Amino acid sequence: MSRGRADETVSDDSASSIPETDASDERLLTGYSGRLLLAVSLGWAAIQTGRLVLSPMLSAVMADLAITDFQSGLAFTTLWGLYALCQYPSGRLSDGLTRKTLLVTGLSLVVAGFAVLASAPTYPVFLVGAVVVGTGAGLYPTPARALVSDLFVKRRGQAFGLHTASGDVGGAAAAGLAVAALALAGWRSAYAPIVLVLAGVAVALHVWGREEYAFPAVDRDSLAAGLSDAAATGRRLRKNPRMRWLLLAYALYAFTWQSAAGFLPTFLRVSKGFPPGLASGGFAALFVVGAAVKPLSGSLGDRFPRAGVAAGALVVAACALAGLLAASGTLAVGAAVVVFAGGLMAYPPVMQALLMDTFPDGSMGGDLGATRTVYLGLGSLGPSYVGFVAGRVSYAAAFAGLLGCLLVSALVVVGLARNG
Repeated sequence: MSRGRADETVSDDSASSIPETDASDERLLTGYSGRLLLAVSLGWAAIQTGRLVLSPMLSAVMADLAITDFQSGLAFTTLWGLYALCQYPSGRLSDGLTRKTLLVTGLSLVVAGFAVLASAPTYPVFLVGAVVVGTGAGLYPTPARALVSDLFVKRRGQAFGLHTASGDVGGAAAAGLAVAALALAGWRSAYAPIVLVLAGVAVALHVWGREEYAFPAVDRDSLAAGLSDAAATGRRLRKNPRMRWLLLAYALYAFTWQSAAGFLPTFLRVSKGFPPGLASGGFAALFVVGAAVKPLSGSLGDRFPRAGVAAGALVVAACALAGLLAASGTLAVGAAVVVFAGGLMAYPPVMQALLMDTFPDGSMGGDLGATRTVYLGLGSLGPSYVGFVAGRVSYAAAFAGLLGCLLVSALVVVGLARNG
């Protein structure tokens, strides 16, 4: 339900003065809503570029820091795990404070974290950088999605499709950036343009955002209230059987996605014999295809039952991953990667909109943050799993396990679709 117009804010007695739109104000590329959608989407693209650029550069990073497959997987898990843990508090704070406060704070931390990663002389310092990046990145997406939901109602699926597609643009850019950095100045140089873009987005949100900054009081009463709110949110979500199944399906998907995002280039090199440049191209294809299919899947989710669209996407991804594991030629492997990307990336915008449909307006940010903490937290174990299995068996065996995750997730969502 819309709470107001784009050129208005809620009353001063509300903790978060969140600008809203009616259907006539919901412009995707222009006006107040369009500017903010573009800004938060560019910020998300840059964050994703910085996190995902590690994957195609992983061999160089491992050689430079003298780390193993499992240690590299642990670094990914640290980054993604802290990112997940920050989802609920960031969403809850964005409900009680302002979206702008969390977005600008998160961007500032990510800038600092990437600077640490780029200058890390040892693995422990590299892990510190992953901690800072994971924390800052964790503060960003939930208030960003809540802001998109504030600004768009009738065109919410399209807006989420465009916003989530920006992350895939970032992933595709990460592949090209990795190739350029390794060829010209080494893996550390990849972070300089990312930091510049993120700083620019922070300035844009500071200037364009109509909300004021608000910061929480840190005392015993406020901490107790926060814990009480978290417990109440957990109880409310736990009592909803449909939500429990949605979380299981999304956690299995996140496990697969984070594993693929961390190790697909290495899998293509080691298991399929791809040279580094071609493996990076396969990684880029994952996100190029995602950027194309996400707006389409978001539109389909606006027209047809969202659970059905999500279930279809997972079935396509599972079949394609099975084909990828069996394929041997370059063309066959490339085609399987493209289809796998199409199914995998069509899932998030539909499920994001489905989740937002189930949350009440007053606790939307907190509820979304809580659910993201659960499924992303469980999903963050994926890279450690791949690194562990690959180090002891093979990358092919590790990715075969991901096929099982997709199949179970697809079955769960099919059941949800059949039950309405």
